[in-house]
Amino acid sequence: MALAKITHIAGRAVCVPGNDIDTDRIIPARFMKCVTFDGLGEFLFRDVRQHPDGTAKAHPLNEPRFRGATILLSGSNFGCGSSREHAPQALQKHGFRAIIAESYAEIFFGNSTGLGIPCLSASREDIAKIAAAIDRDPQTEVVADVARQEIHFAGQIVPATIRESARDALVHGRWDPIGELLEGLPAVAGLAARLPYFAT
Repeated sequence: MALAKITHIAGRAVCVPGNDIDTDRIIPARFMKCVTFDGLGEFLFRDVRQHPDGTAKAHPLNEPRFRGATILLSGSNFGCGSSREHAPQALQKHGFRAIIAESYAEIFFGNSTGLGIPCLSASREDIAKIAAAIDRDPQTEVVADVARQEIHFAGQIVPATIRESARDALVHGRWDPIGELLEGLPAVAGLAARLPYFAT
């Protein structure tokens, strides 16, 4: 089954401001005891979203007007710290399909790309423009155009960048290395059948 070609992501956005937001803030370590990643979305940003007794703190993801947002805006060096794959998994399971930030930690960027989550970089000024637009109207549609490396919102377009290898993988449906290997199994079996040293 061919992987989806991710040329753009369109949806509502929410801004979680700050620089150096690390993976332990994205998904605290105590929630990493799961067998699968399925329930991680519930614990996204848990310690900055909730008090120890479970009551809500002031946080953008707790605001009803941003509920259902699929594009996350943030600052520089997003996803730094531990290399845990649980961080992009938690973002995806919560419903995020793209991230727009100033810059990313290397391993977080790679893990996100492997899940089909585009991580586009934009300037601080342009991210502030997008954040202001969605603050005025949370229903504003934001389009993260991976193919053209642009962000469209509220009648405006700002430039964005993404590493060419990641952009190419996403827009051509080659973003999941394991998926690609599995797709190639028939070809591997065919070749193995023609090799005399594999004969039984």
